[in-house]
Amino acid sequence: MTDAPRIQLLLTGDELMSGDTVDSNSALIARELASQGLRPLRRVTLGDDALALQAEIATLCDNADALIINGGLGPTVDDLTAEVLARVAGLRLVEHPQALDHLEHWCARRGLTLNAANRKQALLPEGCELLPNPIGSAVGFTVEHNNCLVLCTPGVPGELRAMLPHLIERLGERFPHRSQSDVLRLQTFGVGESTAQQMISDHCPDWPDSVGLSFRAGAPQLEIKLVIDDPALEPQRQACLDTLQHLLGAHILGRDDARLAERVIDLARDQGITLTSAESCTGGLIAQMLTQIPGSSDVFPGAFVTYSNALKHSVLGVTTDTLDSVGAVSEETVRQMVQGALKASGATLGVAVSGVAGPGGGSDSKPVGTVWLAWGDLQRIDTLCLHWPLERTLFQTMVAAAALDCLRRRLLGIEESAHYLRQRRVPKDA
Repeated sequence: MTDAPRIQLLLTGDELMSGDTVDSNSALIARELASQGLRPLRRVTLGDDALALQAEIATLCDNADALIINGGLGPTVDDLTAEVLARVAGLRLVEHPQALDHLEHWCARRGLTLNAANRKQALLPEGCELLPNPIGSAVGFTVEHNNCLVLCTPGVPGELRAMLPHLIERLGERFPHRSQSDVLRLQTFGVGESTAQQMISDHCPDWPDSVGLSFRAGAPQLEIKLVIDDPALEPQRQACLDTLQHLLGAHILGRDDARLAERVIDLARDQGITLTSAESCTGGLIAQMLTQIPGSSDVFPGAFVTYSNALKHSVLGVTTDTLDSVGAVSEETVRQMVQGALKASGATLGVAVSGVAGPGGGSDSKPVGTVWLAWGDLQRIDTLCLHWPLERTLFQTMVAAAALDCLRRRLLGIEESAHYLRQRRVPKDA
C-alpha cells in the first residue's frame, strides 16, 4: 500500500454542467481529505449521461486507488450512479434491505408514504457496503472494482457534509499507513489575502519550510492555515503562530470554524449585553448573520430594517430635518438610527448602517459603495464612513461583516483601527 493513495473525484449532474448549481462539494471533499493527509489527484465533472459516466468511471477506476463519486443517488430517472456503477463493475442491481429500512424510517419520521420513486434509492450494486446518511433519504455505498475502492455519496451539500466522517473512516480503514498532515486554521476578518501575505513576507523572510502556509479567501473571512507533517514540528509552528498573532492582532477571530457573528454573540453573552441592529442598505443581513448562531436569542431581541426614509422616521425616529438636509446616507442619520433602535428594543449595544449599494443611485458626493456606520450605546456612539465599491451582494456582505466587527471590537475594548478601516475610510470632511 503506498503512503499516498491515488484518489480521484467524479461529480455528476446536468445542473453542474449548465451552471444552475455551483460545485461546492469538491472543495468540501478536498478540504476534508487534506485534514487527513489525503489529496485528490484529479477531478472530473459530467452530466447525467449514462454512456459518458460508464466510460469515465471505468477509466478512473483503472487509474486510482480510490474514486469518490458525488451525486446521482436520488429518486429521479436522471440519478444514474448506482445503475451505471453496477454495470461497470459487472454487478446486479438489487434492492438492499438495509437501504430500504433506512428509507422506510426516513419516510415514517416525516409522515410520508414510501413511493416507487423513493424506493429506487434502495436499488444498489449487489454486495455493496453502505455509507450512512444521517439526514437524507439516499444512503451512500462503496464497491470494489479493479482494486479501486469506489465511494458514492449524494450531491446535496448538507447530506455530503454529514456523511464525510463515515467516508473518511472508510478511507482510513483502506489506507491505514500514511503520513497525516496536522492543519491549524485561523479565521480572520479585515485583512485581505495579498495584504496578509505581504505582511508575512516583509516581517518573516525566513519562514520555515517545515511549516506550510496557505490561505483560503472568502467573503467575509480569510482563513490562514499552518500545516505540519510531523508532531515534532509543533514548536516551529507555534513560533509561526506567535508571529501571525503579533502581525494580525485583533484581525484574528479564532481557530477552526470560528465565525464573526458567533464571536460577537459569545462576547455579548459573557458580558451580559444585548444587541440590536438598524439596517438600510444591508436589508437585514446583519440580523441574519446573528440569528444563524444557535442561542442568539439570549442576547439579540430583534432588529429593524428601515429601507425607506419614511420608516427611518416613523420606526426609528430619524428626524425629517436630518433626512431632508443631509439625506439617508449620512452620519447624522445612522447616529439617530442606532439611537432609535436602542430605545425601541431596549438593547444595550447597537449598530446601524445606511449606504449606496448600487449599481445605481450614486452621486459625486456619495458614489456607489459609500456607507455610513454607527455603533455603540446611548452614552457613546461612534461613526465612520467607508467607500467599498463592490458588486451589490458582496458590498452588503462586507458592510454587514464590518458592522459586526465594529461591535466585536467595542466589546473587546479595542481602540486600534482595523486594516480595512484605514484602507476604506472616508474622512469626515471629504
